[in-house]
Amino acid sequence: MENIKTLVYDDADAGSKFVAEKIRNLIESRNKKKEKTVLGLATGTTPLKLYDELIRMHKEDGLSFANVVTFNLDEYYPMQPKAIQSYHRFMHENLFNHIDIKKENIHIPAGDIELSEVENFCQKYEEDIDKAGGIDIQLLGIGRTGHIGFNEPGSAVQSKTRLVTLDRITRRDAASDFFSEENVPRTAITMGVGSIFKARTVYLMAWGIGKASILARTVEGEISHQVPATYLQNHPDTTFVVDKAASDELARTKTPWLVSSCDWTEELTYNAVIWLAQHLKKPILKLTDEDYNKFSMGDLVSKAGSAYEINIKAFERIKYTITGWPGGKPGTEGQNRPERPSPQYKRAIIFSPHPDDDVISMGGTFIRLVDQGHEVHVAYQVSGNIAVHDDDVICYADFMQEAAEIIGMPKDKAEEFYNKVKTLFNKKEIGADDAAYVRQMKGAIRRMEAKAGCRYCGIPDENAHFMNLPFYETGKVKKNGIGEEDIKITMDLIRKIQPHQIYLAGDLADPHGTHKVCLDIIIESVNRLKSEKFMQDCYVWMYRGAWHEWPIHEIHMAVPLSPNEVTRKKMAIFKHQSQKDVPVFPGNDSREFWQRAKERNEETAHLYDILGLPEYEAMEAFRRWNFQAGEVL
Repeated sequence: MENIKTLVYDDADAGSKFVAEKIRNLIESRNKKKEKTVLGLATGTTPLKLYDELIRMHKEDGLSFANVVTFNLDEYYPMQPKAIQSYHRFMHENLFNHIDIKKENIHIPAGDIELSEVENFCQKYEEDIDKAGGIDIQLLGIGRTGHIGFNEPGSAVQSKTRLVTLDRITRRDAASDFFSEENVPRTAITMGVGSIFKARTVYLMAWGIGKASILARTVEGEISHQVPATYLQNHPDTTFVVDKAASDELARTKTPWLVSSCDWTEELTYNAVIWLAQHLKKPILKLTDEDYNKFSMGDLVSKAGSAYEINIKAFERIKYTITGWPGGKPGTEGQNRPERPSPQYKRAIIFSPHPDDDVISMGGTFIRLVDQGHEVHVAYQVSGNIAVHDDDVICYADFMQEAAEIIGMPKDKAEEFYNKVKTLFNKKEIGADDAAYVRQMKGAIRRMEAKAGCRYCGIPDENAHFMNLPFYETGKVKKNGIGEEDIKITMDLIRKIQPHQIYLAGDLADPHGTHKVCLDIIIESVNRLKSEKFMQDCYVWMYRGAWHEWPIHEIHMAVPLSPNEVTRKKMAIFKHQSQKDVPVFPGNDSREFWQRAKERNEETAHLYDILGLPEYEAMEAFRRWNFQAGEVL
């Protein structure tokens, strides 16, 4: 079913190393012959790990880039080279400043030229590529619209380097980089599809569940100008390099029985039954032999004896994922329930990457655990201090003036601080780094809101733990890698509380974001602690962030919420006022966080209803990580 060669790796690290090795081999081969290597480079989060590996190869293995010539795909227009969103700046900070490439060999579209000069610049850019001998290896990412470079839907296959108007979805996806969609440029200079096609070899990389849908459409769908990446089906040497999450919608991953014969394991059978019921919009117990045969699952029916036998087993399994007692129901048998009934009252840690993920992603379960008498702690892993609007700081500084007068404290210091931050923000450029004292103020705002959310959910202030993991505290959007101190802080907290339950954000599909780094820290910490006695009686439950939910076949515990509990969850989310309405980093979803969470929880309940399970208002879903059994995430 695949029209483009596609390699699936466990994660972005492995896929990036594969592509980096291909580049290294070419450069070394050309260097021996004293010949140039011409690379077409991409920007964004997708190639970051690849660039890190190339830098490592240069510093540790002596790979020289002295004979390498580069041409970047695109640049926003207008855009000053030193602006923090500039691809000029991106490439120098993430690659060029760390290798021995010659300055004259670097080519990036110019975002700071006059509009009258753009056409001639684009023509010369094409000529420069030809004079260099053409591009040997072109690197690409893929946007949600299927764009490659900034070739948006409607781009012609013969298109060359030119000025383009950006699609609304592309601008929305870039809003976090510009701190608001209104700040994103409406145009960009990009190499055309025809320019890309002249490259001898193309590697398109895609990481994460967010790319799964467009990747499947590109690889398995028909060629269409509405999805420019599909043109690559006709390129003579294109390879897609993706991680498991990005491959989720490919037939080989999602429905392998439609591709070839299968070894019908228990897990694959369960996945197939749920897929078939969802595809046909039929309850599991109503699936027939004919339904299975129609979708290439006749051999499964033959093996089981009848559709009835298959349906019963799948229905029983999914039925027992539902529980209104996320901490375990006292006085019941535990073997058919997600959680153990004893001890009756458990200690639980909810690890929240940012100071609001706890209530956004599992606020209903949080409240229910407290209501049912469990000792609940929340550990906020990072301060979230870059995700507060400047206006909020001014507002709180103004409040400090008012409060000082009310409680009879000297007003001059508060007034001085108010004037200081107001003057600072009036001069501040969009996206500029904050001063340390401003970050402290923004961190205090996030802590105050988080404590308010915890109090609303019913836990005392001392059960809210602010970890302020060091990897995050750069003061910039770009964060550091995981350090030993991050792991030590996490291990110390787990040891102190000795929990029976750990809840964590299981965003396995996000290879670059804070959620994934926070997850990796907990995974390492749990693996180091698992031999300790208290960990033998600890379950680890993973919830998803505000963007995606677990697929039904991956859910191990589903906690139903009543209409009243949905409202309580919404009110807990409202305590995070600085994140309400339009957050600093809005992502590609224009809905408020409470709306995303509500609709996602309602959709999960609806999917259970379609499968023939009881109909609930909403559901929060969790997947268990069985670390004691050595399960690898």
